Amino acid sequence: MRLLLASRSETRRRMLAAAGVPFECVDTPFDEEAAKRALAGLDARATADALAAMKAESVIAPGALTLGADQTLELADGSILGKPESREALAAQLRSMRGDTHRLHSAVVAVEDGAPVWRACESVALTVRRFSDAFIAAYVDAEYESVRWNAGGYRIEGPGAQLFGAIEGSHFAILGLPLLPLLDYLRARGILEQ
Repeated sequence: MRLLLASRSETRRRMLAAAGVPFECVDTPFDEEAAKRALAGLDARATADALAAMKAESVIAPGALTLGADQTLELADGSILGKPESREALAAQLRSMRGDTHRLHSAVVAVEDGAPVWRACESVALTVRRFSDAFIAAYVDAEYESVRWNAGGYRIEGPGAQLFGAIEGSHFAILGLPLLPLLDYLRARGILEQ
């Protein structure tokens, strides 16, 4: 069975390839911003799951198994933090997270013949350390172009690791994919060897 990944994320692609998963990447006609507006009112975890499903469902590929994945960042007050639209927005996001713990919800949904057949969502608690305004300015200058498409404005696999004092949960989920549950599912489906 063909396995398709409906994601533009280079990190997700690298994770699957490194894990030895045979897959093809496909572009989706999915409008993420319109979908987020339509999902307003859902909590952060349900939003991640719904967006992942919508991405996978947007791919028409009879006989294939299509994976969609998404993440949401939930602040301590329950609000969802999006991607920073400017350098100033990134600095403001970092100040709002400083000294607090937020949750990153990472979802993956498998769709076959237009309907979801499997899903997983993992949540990670990330405690942001108390850093200086000077650190924020230097971070924004160095990282903005690399993190402008990431919720919360960080890449844990880069200098963004310096933002945190503690992390509880899966490293793979932070990178954007609940990889271990997905690998179990792909083995159960016969796409990977038992």
